[in-house]
Amino acid sequence: MAISDVIAQIDAEILKLQQAKTLLGGGLAVVAGPVKSGRGRPKGSKNATKAVAAKTTEAKAPTKTKRKLSEAGRKAIADAMRRRWAERRKQAAK
Repeated sequence: MAISDVIAQIDAEILKLQQAKTLLGGGLAVVAGPVKSGRGRPKGSKNATKAVAAKTTEAKAPTKTKRKLSEAGRKAIADAMRRRWAERRKQAAK
């Protein structure tokens, strides 16, 4: 028996079981309680409407532009760090 034959038989059995389930259930899925969807605020939460209302009523703050460091500023920071590392090496050598 080839693998493709086995897969075909499994697919046929799944189809039969699905049809039987549909006939027995009347085409409707029966749920035995609330379905957990995962992380986050659950659907139907009363806090959800408050959060949405709060977002829409707040005035939006202007977006800040990204600050860029000049070459001179970058060089000054690098030199300061080199001096700091040199002092640490001196203290470690003592």
